[in-house]
Amino acid sequence: MNKKRPVNLDIGTMHLPITAYVSILHRISGVVLFAIVALFLWMLDSSLSSEEDFNSLKECMTSLIPQIIIWLSLAALAYHLVAGLRHMVMDFGFGETLKGGQLGAKIVLILSALLIILAGVWIWV
Repeated sequence: MNKKRPVNLDIGTMHLPITAYVSILHRISGVVLFAIVALFLWMLDSSLSSEEDFNSLKECMTSLIPQIIIWLSLAALAYHLVAGLRHMVMDFGFGETLKGGQLGAKIVLILSALLIILAGVWIWV
């Protein structure tokens, strides 16, 4: 029996590098964006069907829950965009080293946080 095998494979107790967290969040944001497309298409269809539906949708968007959903959608979009740009930059050969990957992951988190805050300001101010 090989004694060098890992004993604990519980991902909640493992210490993952920052690049792993950025990659996992990138995938989660992609799934969220895919799922939210149905809601956005319904909203578009509803807003274009009649003036009454447009006004009712506009009125609905002034309440807190729809605004939070829109903000979370914009947060997923901002994060997915910035992380995707990081992947493109890495495809061109920049940031492929361990330190470069870690720096790129930190930049993704910082830029995404700024864009998410700006999206919140745009929605609620």
